[in-house]
Amino acid sequence: MSNHMGPYWLSALLWGVHFGTMLGGTLASACPKSCHCMEKNDAVVVQCMSRNLEEIPADLPPDTVVLLLAFNRITRIPNKAFMDLNRLQELDLSNNAIETVDAMAFQGVSDALRVLDLSNNQISSVPKEAFAKLQAKISLSNNPWHCECSLQEVLRELRLDPETVNEVSCHTAVDEEYAGKPVIQVLDSGINFCNFHHKTTDVAMFVTMFSWFTMVIAYVIYYVRQNQEDTRRHLEYLKSLPSGSQNSKDFNTISTVL
Repeated sequence: MSNHMGPYWLSALLWGVHFGTMLGGTLASACPKSCHCMEKNDAVVVQCMSRNLEEIPADLPPDTVVLLLAFNRITRIPNKAFMDLNRLQELDLSNNAIETVDAMAFQGVSDALRVLDLSNNQISSVPKEAFAKLQAKISLSNNPWHCECSLQEVLRELRLDPETVNEVSCHTAVDEEYAGKPVIQVLDSGINFCNFHHKTTDVAMFVTMFSWFTMVIAYVIYYVRQNQEDTRRHLEYLKSLPSGSQNSKDFNTISTVL
């Protein structure tokens, strides 16, 4: 568990000791079978760590304030995964196998969420909309990020956890020169990944236009040569005919054209 999760995590442990007997009634029936729920002052801590979960539980208590899902096998955060958790303040999804974060994954929790941990997963890119309006302190460290324009735009809108910001590194990049380097360090040096994107687009357009122009020129040359060949054949045919005024006139006309 990362150290910036301390306050809520310690609270969860204390609540587990002093309020374990409160798991009966409504809370017990609302708690997912694979998790352990603790309650204090109408706030619920849901502990689902190390349960071999492959997806986020769908039957979470609506009063959940802390949701601990670390050390599972979750591979995706689907749209509206936490839609009904309006009071959610801390969400720990670290140390999973998350590769995909859908665009509306955190819709519904943006106002209350204060801490979001996505460290130690398999995320290489996320849609810009996924973190829109989030005010939470976010940890994205130790993921195989692909450094390019969209990631730069995502990071510009985030409040990254300052304790782990240097652990957000380029696993791959549009320019391999930056692979292995902290993303913030690269951006602070003045590199703009969006410029690489524009340059790549410009080159692709130039290559396409050049190819199209070459095809047009080749067709025109072929058309002219084909017409010249047809004209020569017709001229040879006329020469082979008996001489006459009309043939002579046609011959003169074709000769003039050639």
